[in-house]
Amino acid sequence: MTVFKIVGLIGIALAIVAAFVTVPHVAPILALCGAVIGWATTAENHVRVIASAVALHLLAGAFDDVPTAGSYLTSILANVGSVLAGAAILIILRNIYNRIRA
Repeated sequence: MTVFKIVGLIGIALAIVAAFVTVPHVAPILALCGAVIGWATTAENHVRVIASAVALHLLAGAFDDVPTAGSYLTSILANVGSVLAGAAILIILRNIYNRIRA
């Protein structure tokens, strides 16, 4: 198990926990965990991560109308979307840097 996987698991666990309790500064922490995931993402998975981040952002509210559990599911999906958004942003910035450098 690498450091990148451990940080990724921490990010996902925090995304779940933050749906049930208030965690101070959760958004930047999730984004930083995502940035670590983005750093470790191989080139062949870049599009998958970016597409997943966009899809989760757009579809996170789909379960909002489910009785009792809907708000929690929505919050978990939105938080996981924040983790993936951090990864996607780092991937995009790294690709821009590599294109400028080349």
